[in-house]
Amino acid sequence: MKLLEVKNLNVQFKQANQIVDAVRNVTFDVYAGETLGIVGESGSGKTVTAMSILNLLGPTAIREAEFIRFENKDLLLYTESEFQSIRLAQISIIFQEPMSSLNPVLTCGYQVIEGYLAHVKVSKKEAKRIVLDLFTRLGLGDVNRIYSSYPHELSGGQLQRVLIALALVCKPKLVIADEPTTALDVTVQRMIIDLLKDLKKEFGLTLIFISHDLGLIKNICDRVIVMRKGEIVEVDSVNNIFLSASHPYTKGLIYSRAPMDKKLKRLPTVEDFTERNLSIDSFISDFNTFQNSECDRRIHELSAKQPLLEVENLTVAYTKEKTWWGGIKSYFNAVDNISFLQYPGEVIGIVGESGSGKSSLGKAILGLTPKYSGKLEFKGKDISDLSFHDWRPLRKKMQIIFQDPYSALNPRLSIGKAIVEPMLVHKLYSTAQECKEKAIELLEEVGLQADHFDRYPHQFSGGQRQRICIARAIGLQPEFIICDESVSALDVSVQAQVLNLFQELKEKFKLSYFFISHDLSVINFIADRIFVMKQGRIIEEGKSYEIIHNPKEIYTQELVTSIYH
Repeated sequence: MKLLEVKNLNVQFKQANQIVDAVRNVTFDVYAGETLGIVGESGSGKTVTAMSILNLLGPTAIREAEFIRFENKDLLLYTESEFQSIRLAQISIIFQEPMSSLNPVLTCGYQVIEGYLAHVKVSKKEAKRIVLDLFTRLGLGDVNRIYSSYPHELSGGQLQRVLIALALVCKPKLVIADEPTTALDVTVQRMIIDLLKDLKKEFGLTLIFISHDLGLIKNICDRVIVMRKGEIVEVDSVNNIFLSASHPYTKGLIYSRAPMDKKLKRLPTVEDFTERNLSIDSFISDFNTFQNSECDRRIHELSAKQPLLEVENLTVAYTKEKTWWGGIKSYFNAVDNISFLQYPGEVIGIVGESGSGKSSLGKAILGLTPKYSGKLEFKGKDISDLSFHDWRPLRKKMQIIFQDPYSALNPRLSIGKAIVEPMLVHKLYSTAQECKEKAIELLEEVGLQADHFDRYPHQFSGGQRQRICIARAIGLQPEFIICDESVSALDVSVQAQVLNLFQELKEKFKLSYFFISHDLSVINFIADRIFVMKQGRIIEEGKSYEIIHNPKEIYTQELVTSIYH
């Protein structure tokens, strides 16, 4: 039975003096009890399509369709008050980012109970009992504490479960899950996916699951809609999509993710399938695959050199408790007595869940967070206790690329000025014109264009902004770059392009990377050696193929098995 029918949906947005087409002639059905996946890159129209169902597009949107029927009632004819009566009660949404979806000044329990009481007439005491029971069923421990907590007091996985509780508390018939696991660690991601599958059976739900990751879609959906540039390019069962996808774009999405079973020298991209008409066989050949013997030989050659970076017994401690007069009562070790060597040209991959200490380790190496104890040497020079002034000349040689490129760029500076500014500070070139010429050369090096120099960060996509940050980092001619979750916020297709770029720049500029990620598939592609971190310690380390194919620690095994492919 068809629960939802959408026929010829078109959505446009008014922007300044122009009209932008976001969705064109989209038609699909959702059957009761199924999980329908909608997949595509950012900007493909996935979320706009889903938000159109409940008319949540905002005042600049123009929504047109022949009909949008839910249980044979045309939602196009609904008034705003009628929509309010079915939102949450009959159709609910799990949003992508829980921190921005929940009100920071209201407790999590209050926000869930408020939604429930808006649709169900019961006492507050009974509503609280129902919400606490739902929290328990969703696997939230210490539910009374969760109920009374504010969003900033909970982890990402806990917040996502609170959002799921909010979406399910009124027992709706249709739930739209809009990228519900994108910002989560792979282990938490797997728990949320398994939870949604269990809840679907328990509550008899119908799901629309939106994602850019076909690995997730494969593991939860019955049918798949593939969208590109606002249009549907392919619709089929999940099995047919993965066994015999017909559209080149779908093939590109499937194969652009870094594989776990082999280590490729270059990842396929969507453009390889849509524009160059290549086959996947050309990428999984021996020519494009690192054999274990090649990895052994490379690491042997690298370790024969003098170390680039030496870390000895490094500890980073943060305040855990303070006394009532402001003194420090206790600490916790974010990085706990870590030692390792990194060689010139080597890529070390650091993997672990949020809170494992990965970013604190990276920032301590660069002097961006104070260490508690230990020794650091870069190219034989002790950098353990440098002052801010003493760090300045080293900034040219040691750079960092952050996770979120938008917050890493000044929105008021053109991207050209953002790249030129550090060159001027470090006096790399004698004139501003030389700096500009070099900046343009760098933009072209990372796949952008010279005429992008005067544009601003908001005029670029996420992948383009990350390329700008890469251009800014390599503009100072560094030898060592810390990449702190530098591709985790990107679509898998854009992620493949950026990872290939990292590889090309590593060879061209003889770079060494300290590559931080929670995704072992990414680390497998980029790293020579892998360090696994848990609770501030390196619990396992080894060559990339050893960690991926023969992990010894149970924690590492869980990280490996949590990757969806």
